[in-house]
Amino acid sequence: MSKIDYYEFLQISPNAEPDTIHRVYRFLAARFHPDNPQSGNTELFSTLTEAYEVLSDPARRAAYDLECAREAPQKLPLSSSIDFLDSLEGETNRRLAVLAVLYYRRRENPTNPEVSLHEIEARMGFPRDYLDFTTWYLLKKGYISRADNSDFTLSVQGVDYVETQRVNIPVLNKLLTDGGEPGVPAAMNGATPARPQYDNVITLPGVALLEERRTGTRDRRMNARDRRASSESRRVNPRLAAGD
Repeated sequence: MSKIDYYEFLQISPNAEPDTIHRVYRFLAARFHPDNPQSGNTELFSTLTEAYEVLSDPARRAAYDLECAREAPQKLPLSSSIDFLDSLEGETNRRLAVLAVLYYRRRENPTNPEVSLHEIEARMGFPRDYLDFTTWYLLKKGYISRADNSDFTLSVQGVDYVETQRVNIPVLNKLLTDGGEPGVPAAMNGATPARPQYDNVITLPGVALLEERRTGTRDRRMNARDRRASSESRRVNPRLAAGD
């Protein structure tokens, strides 16, 4: 399998629709095409083309997804590092873990954020029989909602709680930092929550470098203008130029 994660390269969800893949490809192709004098990049354009050829073909995409699933590292359940058994603290941790699992799904796939109880149980490594009170409480608080098929989703109120309280609750911060799902950035251990990775947000390798180059060019232009202005001032005011 290619060492490059095509979904991560394009910064789209593994569940992205074909229209999204095509839209992102066209946007980036215009940016990285070698004929673009400002942001052209032959290597990135080649990788972009390769990713698009695979993901835009249903058969090749299905084979790629299957290969990724086979090679994906096995994840340890959250219960391996978080205490869910203590009578009071364990219940609080269970609530935080459910919110973290739903938060990651909401960020990873905003258009299909539902998570089944079975998936929550597997991710937490904790029997569903002990989650009834946990989910009841979160439902009553309005942090989560339940669809007709019994799947859970994180509400806007739940998102606000996670993003504002992670700084104040070490266990929640640990869950968001170490307990994420594949495809979701793990470097979220700062005080400021990371920007959601929606399908229309483009943050590719090389983009930052291109932006840095453009910034450097602007800075050099500004410095050149400052030097010209300073030279003009000396011509206008010879005494100032002489240090009087």
